[in-house]
Order: sequence, then C-alpha cells, then structure tokens
Amino acid sequence: MQKFNSPGTHGNTLPRDAELQLRLADGGGAGDGMENGGGKRFLSKPEEESSFCTKRKMLVALDLICLFVASIPFFACELKAVTPYKRGFFCGDASITYPYEPRESIPDDLLIAGGIIITGVTIALGECYRVRYRGVYSRAFVRNRYVSCLYKELGSFLFGCCVGQSLTNMAKLSVGRLRPNFLFVCNITYASINCTPGSYVPHITCPQPNVKMVDEARKSFFSGHASFAMYTMLYLAFYLQARFSWRGARLLRPLIQFLLVMIAIYTGLSRISDYRHHPTDVLTGFIQGGLTAYWVAFYISSMFKPCARQDMSPTSMSLESPLSSQQTVC
Repeated sequence: MQKFNSPGTHGNTLPRDAELQLRLADGGGAGDGMENGGGKRFLSKPEEESSFCTKRKMLVALDLICLFVASIPFFACELKAVTPYKRGFFCGDASITYPYEPRESIPDDLLIAGGIIITGVTIALGECYRVRYRGVYSRAFVRNRYVSCLYKELGSFLFGCCVGQSLTNMAKLSVGRLRPNFLFVCNITYASINCTPGSYVPHITCPQPNVKMVDEARKSFFSGHASFAMYTMLYLAFYLQARFSWRGARLLRPLIQFLLVMIAIYTGLSRISDYRHHPTDVLTGFIQGGLTAYWVAFYISSMFKPCARQDMSPTSMSLESPLSSQQTVC
C-alpha cells in the first residue's frame, strides 16, 4: 500500500518552501526603501541614521522646553513681572519690627555660584572619571559617552534647581508674608500710623521711595536661600552616596556629607540672624529643598538606578555600585 507522505513528495516540498523564504528575504534586505509583500517599508542605512539624528534633536529640544517651562515662575519673580500679594498686619506685631541689615551673611551671588559650581563641578568630575576609568556606557541618544553622562546628570540637577526655585518664588508671590524688617523698610512705626494694638491693618502706604525694597520686604515665605542651599548640598550628598565607593576610609564619605548638610543649615539660619526670614520660613525652605533633592535624585536622575554589565543580558541587572571595576551600561 502506497504511503501519503512519500520521500519524493516530501523532498519536493522543502525546496519550494526554502526558495520562497529566500525570495522574501532577498526582496526585504536588498530593497533600499522598497516594500515587501506585507507592505512594510525597509529603510536604508542612511535613512535610518537620518531618522535617528532627527529623533535625537527632537528629544534634546523637548528637554530644553521642559527646562524652560519649569523656570518660568522663577524668572517671572526675578524680572519683577509679577508683584507680590499685599498682605496686611496686626498692629503691635513684634515679629516685623526688626531693623534692616544692608549686608547679608550669604549674598545671592555667593549662594547661586557656590551651590551650582560646587555641585556641578563635582558631578562633572565624577561622571568623567566613571567614563574614563570605569568603562561606563550609556543607552542615551547622545553618542559621546562623556557628553551623554554629563547631559543626564547635570541636566537632572539643573532641572531640580529650576523646579525648586520656581516653587519658592511662586510661594513668595502668592503668600506675600512680611519680612521681619518690614516696618523698617516701609519707613513706618505703629505710632506713626496711629493704629489700635491688636487690630488688623489691611492696607498701608509706605513712605519709602524705593518700591523695589518694599516689594522684597513682602517675600518672606519661604526662604529661597534655605531651599536652594538644602537642595544643592543634599543632592551632592546623594550623588556621593551613589558614586563614591572608595572603602579605604569608612568615615570619609559620611563626613563630607555632614559638612555639606551643615553648610546648607548654616545658610538657612543666617537668614534668621540677618532679619530676612522668620524661623518657619527657613524650616519650610529646608523641607522643600530636601524633598526636591530626594525626588530628583531617586526618580529623575540615573544615579540610583540599576545598571547592566556590558556582557550580560538586559534582563540580568545588577544593583552593585556604578563605580565597580566592570563595565556597565546605564
């Protein structure tokens, strides 16, 4: 009795299937910009590189737009585009009767330059060291390894600066809390306005000719110095925790982190001694700066995210220190 699947029939079927697969493969691979039977277009190598370059530019532009949007409230306050809320006060309130000290312990220029330069330079040196000596690679759309690592870490840090200061200035403008030296800056006394002790004075006209000083005296809540100093120093402490893995001195890293946080706390406390802020303003600034640093470090930056070794599969991740001697891909 003859079998249905004879050797001859089976032998004729395999070559036809193989020939069909070869034709489909040749038609898809050799067709620069052609379509296969399913209507799917295969891009040539120059077209793929051009498309990838376009996507990179779009991603960079999107990051810059996000950075700009996050900094709008900050610049709106600094450029005096929005005036602060004019809040009244209670007659006899001793918390706004302190003198005006023209010289600040930590000026704005020193605060901004110190916070950005110290943290930025440390991050730049740390990332360059990781790329040069630890063989760290990146999956980012920026091909240069140095630029890629600096772009991610410094970009995250600057984004946090914009977010933190925008929140601070938004609170200053919307709350309009009076500084401890408001009466001195406004050039009035409780006796000169002839108010009843304990009564609320909703509006006051300051004889002070410098309108800018009066507006600044209405921006007490909350402390921008405290929030910015705490954000920059605590973010740098987080960065050292993630990147500084030298085990030769067990207490060196905690000591540096303690000094950084101490600098931030001293900056905030100096605002109280300079009669620029109330204690609750400084405390709120510390909390806001600390929360912003934690949010950016753990949820936006890649410093605490797991990295995969270059010779391992993407699913086999390692939580070891990014400064390990083996090459990692982040």
